[in-house]
Order: sequence, then structure tokens, then C-alpha cells
Amino acid sequence: MKKSFIMYSLLIAIVGTTPATAQFGKLLDKVKGSGGSKKSGSFATVWESEFGNKATRLAVNNHDGSYILGTDDNSASVLNGEGKLIWNGDYKNITTNKTNKCEYQYVIWKDNGGYLFLFDERKMGTDRVAVIDIASGKELWNSELYQNLLPKGTKSEDGADQGELETVKYIYELDAFLISQKASVILVKANTGEKIWETNRFKGGVGKYIYDAKKNEIIMVNFKPTALGALFAGFKNQMVKLNANNGEIIWENTFFGTVEKELVTRRAILDLWIKGDKVFMYLNGLQVYNINSGQKLWESVYENDMDGGGGGMFSNTTQKKYYRTIADPLFTDNAVYIVMLGGRDRAKYVQKHDLESGKIMWTSEKITGAFSMPNIFRTGDKVIVQVGGKVQVQEYRKEQQQSLYGGAYTSLVPYIYWDYKAQKNSLIAIDDKTGTTSWRSEKFDKRITDFIIHENKNVFVGDGDQFYCYDIASGKQIFDVKHNDAGVGKATDVIDFGETVVVLSEKGLASYNKKDGSRAYATEKIRGVDYFYDVNGNYFLRDQRNSKNILHAIDMTNGETKGSVQSKGKGGSPKYGDGLDITDDGEFIFAFKGKKVEKIKVNN
Repeated sequence: MKKSFIMYSLLIAIVGTTPATAQFGKLLDKVKGSGGSKKSGSFATVWESEFGNKATRLAVNNHDGSYILGTDDNSASVLNGEGKLIWNGDYKNITTNKTNKCEYQYVIWKDNGGYLFLFDERKMGTDRVAVIDIASGKELWNSELYQNLLPKGTKSEDGADQGELETVKYIYELDAFLISQKASVILVKANTGEKIWETNRFKGGVGKYIYDAKKNEIIMVNFKPTALGALFAGFKNQMVKLNANNGEIIWENTFFGTVEKELVTRRAILDLWIKGDKVFMYLNGLQVYNINSGQKLWESVYENDMDGGGGGMFSNTTQKKYYRTIADPLFTDNAVYIVMLGGRDRAKYVQKHDLESGKIMWTSEKITGAFSMPNIFRTGDKVIVQVGGKVQVQEYRKEQQQSLYGGAYTSLVPYIYWDYKAQKNSLIAIDDKTGTTSWRSEKFDKRITDFIIHENKNVFVGDGDQFYCYDIASGKQIFDVKHNDAGVGKATDVIDFGETVVVLSEKGLASYNKKDGSRAYATEKIRGVDYFYDVNGNYFLRDQRNSKNILHAIDMTNGETKGSVQSKGKGGSPKYGDGLDITDDGEFIFAFKGKKVEKIKVNN
């Protein structure tokens, strides 16, 4: 799968989504610690090279590492896959409208290059935008027509908009930018800036869209962007279907709820799916529309209390918020299962709806004291529900940063990590015909990992200190293994790996055979891991404690560490953290620091 994401940049202090205090090219020969049974390897450097500038804003590679981009506020530099400089230049010299200081910029990767979108917010003049071709370094187009794309009078460093420009959306299928203005939205060709169409019947930013290639139509949902909030009154929630050729609105309707943005990633918190002749929108429950007419067919919604201001169930604040607390809807051929938030008691429960009519087929028992119910799965005549488990935390912390020019300053540093909330953790099996509880596991004291289903017969799960297997049909416990005997700390996650389950823990990994729970291996101690990535069959563990950013590559067959790298660079992928990026095949890591770029081979 090719890397098709947008990379965003705001400040030197908050580029990406994790602290930027790693050491460039520091290949860690071995993971420190003892008490495990597996040795550590080391990575090999393929080459080291330099940008033509210091990459303090963006530093990232495309899907296969054939283009490596580094930018600062005023310039960009691009290397090829061998580390050779392709081009380097100042924005004011590349652009014909003298676009210069660009605290906001992002890259869109495409085959054979991509686009570098620049936004120059001018305090005492007309804002400028420009788009540069990454492969050649030449300006594709510029404009001074688009104003108020950002909140006026808001400093970037205040952390008001950590993510994409809320008023600019790239539509991949059309190779076009959809730009929101006060009175209308405008679709322009990404490679020329030529206006394709403009409509005044859709107001606001695009929170989510679905493109229908057969009919060349777009279904999209709006939200009220910060930049436009003060510019017009009477904003209303809109879902529209329009002709992608001319912008003609085929139908429109309203929806319930407020579209929020995640604190750090700025992802719109809603989803859209097309199932047959229906459009399903997931926003505080499910809202269902006829795809041909736009008529709302049925809904099952609830009031959210995510923004409790510190006093709600989720204890969210302006600088720290919780996500991934409720499972996405589970669709089958004729039904959909939804985790619902209750009334005053804020209990949670599961509803099964007929997909066609929306009729409630059953409602499960209410589950009180459940902070999260992040996973549901249907197998045979049972619906497995996970009560409790890890939730995603996005927050900004005030930290001291070292200035490039000497001295220190305080900045808001973004963190994304997984954490646990104390609650009544357990697995519940619901009878798919009646909605009654078939069986419930014992209640786990500290936590519960995600679960893994094997051959629709067994379910595996951990509670921190133990590792369990249950028979799905009866709820009988097949085995109970003392995970704390592995010496790798409390379990935090599980990875389905062939005939084994690898348990990611606070101090390393332990692998268990699915057939009997016997331990296949335990690793050396790898402390502080809070993320894991499966990149095309290559597994990476991430440690971002204490403003570090370390990636460990692990051979899951035997638990050996292929190598580790700690970076002290800016830029990097928002996914993997400042200073680091990985190619889509998982074979190469790029580490960045200032002008320097290092290409690292994962598998020797």
C-alpha cells in the first residue's frame, strides 16, 4: 500500500505528534537491560546525506523512499533514493508571488512526486498560497484569492490548529483541492490551481467525504472550521451529495451532533460508510440516509460527554483528551451492532439493529462503570464485547526546549499514547439471537488487553499479570498463564502472530502458543514501549518517554531485536514521531537532524 497521507507542520516546537529530542543516526547496538532470553541486533546504515537546508519544519520520505523532503519556514530541499540532492531553493525565489514565511505547510505524496502546499499568512497584507512540484522544485501555481484560511489573530504556537488547514481539503480521487471560504466552497485542480467549480450551497469545512467513482459523485459532511467561525452566522450541519464535475448539489440533509476535531491529530471525529443503497454516518451513534434521495431513514444516537471539562466521565481538559473509547459499529449482511452510551448513569450497552429498517432487534444489559468498550466481534451465535481496555490519549505538555540559537524556551509538546483507566474489566459474550448475556469472564483487577479470536473457537486476552484463553461457545476457561513469570512487566497489548499471541508488555515481549498457552519466548527488557506498528510484516516498538523517540524493530518469530534507533531530529512522520519515518514496505527507516539525513536498513 502506497503512502497516501498528508503531512502537516505548524511550529518548530510542535512538528509531528511527538517530542523531538532524539539523537540523529544513533543506532543502538543493544537494548539495555537484562533478565530476558533474546539478544539484540543492530541496524546498518545505507547512506548518510544532507539537505540543502536545515529541515526544521518537514522531514519525511514518500512511500518507497525515492523522494525525501526537508523544509524550514522559508525553503525546501529534496533528495532522491540514493541521497543525492535533486533540488533546493527558497520559497520567495521559487514562487512568482513571493510566498515566503510559511509556518503552515504540508505535503501530499503521489506517484512520481507530489505537492508541497504553502500558506503564507501576512499580518499586514494579503495572504498567499502556493503549490510546488516536489519532483522538480518548480512552482505549479499560486494565488492571493483565498483569505481567512486560518483563524485571524491566533498565534500558531498557541496550539489552536494542530493539523491540516481546516479550510483546505485534498480530494485524492479528483486530484483537487476543495477550499472553504465565507460564502462558498471552491474546487481547484491541484496541479494548476484552475477553478473547476464553486458552490454556495455547502458551507464550512469538509469533515469527511466518500467518492463514488462509478457516478463521479461525492458525499460529504461539513463542520464549522475555526477560521470561518466568526465570518458567518446561521451555520447548520450539512450532509450533501454533489456532482464532482460541476458541483451541482444532488441532495442535502442535516444531521445531529457536533463534529469535533481530535486534539493533536485534528482528525474529524466521525466516519462515513456506504452499504448498498444507504449512507451510514457514525457520530455519537448512527444516522442512516438513502444514498439516492438523501432521506434520513433511521437513527440511533446518544449525547456525548467527552468534553466534560475535567468533571465528566472522561475527565477531558483543554490540554488532554481521551479517544477510541467506544467500538466502531459492527456490520453484517443484515444487521449492525452499536455500542451506545446510556442516560444519566452513563452506562454502556450494545444494540442490534436491522440494517434495512433500523428496527431494534435487541438491547443488551446495561454495563455500569465501563469507561470504555473499545471492541466488539461477532462469531457464530455469539457477540464478544470487551469491557475496559486501552484508550488513546492526546495531550499537550509544557516542556523546556533548546533553541537552535542557544538558550531555552517553553513550548507545548504534543503526545499521543495509549493508557488504561480503572474500571470493571471483563469479556462478555452475548447471545446473537436474544441479546442476553451467555457468559462473562472473571473481572480483571488492573486492566484488560484487546482480545484475539482464533478460528472462531477461542478468544485470547490478558489482564496485565495473567494471559487467558476462553472457549467462545461455553465461556469455559481453557488456560490461565502467569504472564508475570515472563519478567517483562504488565501486559499492555496483544499481537496476533500465526500460531502464537505476542503480548506487548511494559518491559518487553512474551509470546504464547495458542494451542496450550506455553511460552514460546520472552525478550530482553525493552522499557517504555507504548506503541507498536506492523509495517508490511515488519514489527516496530516505540518508546517516547522523557522526550525520547526510539524505534525497536523486532523479529516476532523469536523475539530478537533486529536493531534500534534513537533520533533527535525535527519533522518525521506524524505516525512515527519527530525525526523518524519508515517506508511502506517496512524495510528502511529514515532519521533526520537538521541538514542531515540517514537511511537505515531494517533487515540485514
